[in-house]
Amino acid sequence: MVDVSKWPLFSLLSTEELATVRQACVFGTSANEAIYITHGNEVFVIGLNSSSCLGTGDSLSTVVPKKLDFLQGKKVVSLSYGSGPHVLLATEDGQLFAWGHNGYSQLGNGNTNQGVSPLLITANLQNKKVREVACGSHHSMALTQDGEVFAWGYNNCGQIGSGSTANQPYPRRVTGCLQGKTAVGITCGQTSSMALIDNGEVYGWGYNGNGQLGIGNNGNQLTPCRLAVLQGLFPVFQIVSGYSHCLALTDEGLLYSWGANTYGQLGTGNKNNHLSPVQIMADKERIVEVAACHSTHTSAAKTQSGQVYMWGQCRGQSIIVPHLTHFSNTDDVFACFGTPSVMWRLMSMEHDGFMTVAEALKKEFDNPETSDLKFSVDGKCIHVHKAVLKIRCEHFRSMFRSQWTEDQQEVIEIGQFSYPVYRSFLQFLYTDTVDLPPEDAIGLLDLATSYCENRLKRLCQQIIKRGITVGNAFTLLSAAIRYDAEDLELFCFRFCVNHLTQVTQTGAFWQVDGAMLKEFISKASRCGAFKN
Repeated sequence: MVDVSKWPLFSLLSTEELATVRQACVFGTSANEAIYITHGNEVFVIGLNSSSCLGTGDSLSTVVPKKLDFLQGKKVVSLSYGSGPHVLLATEDGQLFAWGHNGYSQLGNGNTNQGVSPLLITANLQNKKVREVACGSHHSMALTQDGEVFAWGYNNCGQIGSGSTANQPYPRRVTGCLQGKTAVGITCGQTSSMALIDNGEVYGWGYNGNGQLGIGNNGNQLTPCRLAVLQGLFPVFQIVSGYSHCLALTDEGLLYSWGANTYGQLGTGNKNNHLSPVQIMADKERIVEVAACHSTHTSAAKTQSGQVYMWGQCRGQSIIVPHLTHFSNTDDVFACFGTPSVMWRLMSMEHDGFMTVAEALKKEFDNPETSDLKFSVDGKCIHVHKAVLKIRCEHFRSMFRSQWTEDQQEVIEIGQFSYPVYRSFLQFLYTDTVDLPPEDAIGLLDLATSYCENRLKRLCQQIIKRGITVGNAFTLLSAAIRYDAEDLELFCFRFCVNHLTQVTQTGAFWQVDGAMLKEFISKASRCGAFKN
């Protein structure tokens, strides 16, 4: 499953806010802007706000998410961004909204005034429902539900497909060779455009100086031109555009690339441009997804078994041969290695239901529907699975493998530990993580010591070290001594000595037993704590 927090901007959101995110897109020349949609179809933006691209009605940047009330309740189906940046958004009911940079009429509202708030774009789209949008650097495209392609904005290289190089202030239907054909996909390079037809054909137009149209030459095309080289091959299933290169995936899982190759983004093993499609990764298993976006020179692909490869410009390096990563999705390639680290598509947190083993275990913790055992602590029940406990913990292996009375019980009573502590322990067995305040971590440290769970013991010590204060320092020191945690004891002791005046004024200091107090004073004295 995609983890949106891998993009630095989303570190500004709380855990609760992150849990509400259903779709997201990070964009901008330095990946400094983001838009996200919640499960309740509320649209929020955050970031730098270059050219008013956040659509908040002003040009102010924000580190706090701001809601776009104008889009309240609209279910987003497609989103794209340009270099200005400008933003296009299509909703489930086929409406098209645009905002941000508009120096070349790329918003499609007939003027060049910056769009500080989302604008509903209707010119030449009456009775049309937009299903997909795509942005180049300063031009825009929309695909309607009936397979028509519209383009507008900057047209210096013919990227609008109108037959001229005059800028286009309103959406204009792209015709020529596309006339009578049904498009099923669109994509934009910086100053080029591509359309995928329902029979698997690909057409391109606009700038072609690096061969990114794949037509065998480097001449610009003012109207759509078919990629004849792909004709006769298996139908193209997906096409994506980088800054000045393209990737096409056939329905048989074969991958082709063409265009600029300065950073190795074609994956051919060299840096030579290709004016026509060339097959790559032929020795790999079937490819099921490819990824690129006009903001970067980075490429990525995912295979049938879930392996993810990356190549091209990856954090300053030029990787000329597809490199196998440890990622589980192509989105992570752009989060970690994209330059800038934008998202190559509107990313969805919803997925096909596949979960890793770790995700599945985490989901099933304290699930009464699947559990076969309950622990009762302080009158509250925690639902678990015997098999998981036996696999994860020697204490439970012994309990359920021998003649312990607990082995025959459906509910096991726990009186030695508190509910927060025991629940956190059981949750650790499912997730490998601990989320407790330092005071509760003391009790968990006691449990970890009793159950000989050394890794859990170390985690508790880390929590306690991070959470130590003048007010709780002596309590934590007492606990470290009681549970024989030598490293933690030394840490807490040094903290107490370094803050001796404040610590000795706390209630915890004077509530400890006399023997421990004498030992602390003696040890602190030997360390020179009472010297003038």
